[in-house]
Amino acid sequence: MNEDHPAMVAARNSWRCVQGKDKEGWLALMADDVRIEDPIGIAPTNPTGEGIRGKAEVGDFYEKNIAASKLHVEVHESRVAGENESAHVLTLTSEFPNGIKTQVRGIFTYRLNEAGKLANLRGYWTMDDMRVEELA
Repeated sequence: MNEDHPAMVAARNSWRCVQGKDKEGWLALMADDVRIEDPIGIAPTNPTGEGIRGKAEVGDFYEKNIAASKLHVEVHESRVAGENESAHVLTLTSEFPNGIKTQVRGIFTYRLNEAGKLANLRGYWTMDDMRVEELA
């Protein structure tokens, strides 16, 4: 795999920003009309099933789902395709201040627009895939 592929670099930058609590850096990676479907379909993080659209909604998504937890991204496998897409098998682990830990393993895809900005992020997983536990 080409580690310098633009979509691979963008995915790694996205993970770095969310793990490092860099909201502004994360939003700067995105196109103005970005669409996030994490997961694809109706879920608490995607209430309409149509995705989170635009930087304002993505900023709200960040506050509700990323800023509220300590997030760790574990990369199991990655592939790139074409000039602007990548797919990754990831495990996302979130630890919340209330002592709850969630973990989900899924396939996550990243697509760039012509300007090299993240245009679409999609998570292939369901709520049934998520493990929830209480930390001691």
